[in-house]
Amino acid sequence: MSRVARLGLFIVATLAVLATGIFVIGSKEYLFRSTYRLRTQFANVAGLAAGADVQIGGVHSGTVHSIELPHKPGDKVIVVMDLDRATHEIIKRDSVASIQTEGLLGSQYLAISFGSAGQAEVKDGETIPSEPPLQMSDLFKKTSIILDSSQQAIQNATFATAHLNSVSAKIDSGQGTVGALVNDKQLYNNLEQTTTTLHDTTLKAQTGVTDFQENMEALKHNFLLSGYFKKRGYEDSADLQENEIARLPSGTPVKTFTYSPKTIFDGRESAKLKNQKSLDDVGRFLAQNHLGVAVIVVSAGMEGDAQKELILTQAQAMVVREYLVGNFAFDDSQLKTLGMGKQTGAGSEAGWGTIQVLIFPAGTDVPPNKQGAAGIASKTAESPIPASAAVAPKP
Repeated sequence: MSRVARLGLFIVATLAVLATGIFVIGSKEYLFRSTYRLRTQFANVAGLAAGADVQIGGVHSGTVHSIELPHKPGDKVIVVMDLDRATHEIIKRDSVASIQTEGLLGSQYLAISFGSAGQAEVKDGETIPSEPPLQMSDLFKKTSIILDSSQQAIQNATFATAHLNSVSAKIDSGQGTVGALVNDKQLYNNLEQTTTTLHDTTLKAQTGVTDFQENMEALKHNFLLSGYFKKRGYEDSADLQENEIARLPSGTPVKTFTYSPKTIFDGRESAKLKNQKSLDDVGRFLAQNHLGVAVIVVSAGMEGDAQKELILTQAQAMVVREYLVGNFAFDDSQLKTLGMGKQTGAGSEAGWGTIQVLIFPAGTDVPPNKQGAAGIASKTAESPIPASAAVAPKP
């Protein structure tokens, strides 16, 4: 091969290497591909340099074009990046830029998160939000604080162990109450015997209470007393407040039914129904209409004992509710009761009082149930409802 040919071949090879280098560098810098430009801001870029990679989902998708310092104190450093046009579909306005490190001590690169599907696409030259970078100096500082805390915890544990060893030594030598119990067998036996006696006494007391409860339950079903409990209509006074609310709902009722207890019950101080068919118009209305909440409100006149009248109105409201729930199909969870007791102007017929069924529209908030059923039970024990005011069973 002649000298000219060798020279020509060398020049061609050199040009090929040069072209390849330009192509590789240009591809990395996106010189030969369509790109668009975005910006982001950081208070500290933590060593990020121009030309650094920009990764999206871990894939190299652009480069840092430039980093601009702020013009005045308090402003942030502006990072300008060129991104492949293909990433325009996955970077949205809620995408976040962050500075990451390759490995523990590698070089920094810029990572951008995927945007949300419902967000708008970013435009060329737009600024996206960022999050501050994690700096190794801060990480080392936190690690140092954790190590100091751990060292203090170890010292505390060592001190506690030494204290326990001292206590154990005193116990072994018989010092103190615990030491005497451990080393004096007779004292231990006496204490164990006392504990056993207390345990037996407690068991006997529990057995006595159980027997008393069983006897009372038997009395309830004894033929001599069964009539009294049947006349009451319930065995637990908490039944009176099972569906009773603490107050009336707020708002105006859409429908009100008003009755005199004289036409519904068979006596002034009774909760036994005698003309329950009069309540059928209420039941039909509840079954045929969508409502929010209905409240059975029973008030007594100003005659009689206040506590007894309160329990009587609660019992009458409960009996009216039981009749309506048992004979008409509707959402009984929306039917509440409220016994008002003695009320001024509640009725003019010899202190009979009034019965009202207030129906509120859909969406009305239901007030909370009355609390403290045990408190009502204690009040019932102190001022029992007279036999004539007893609650009757469901008709």
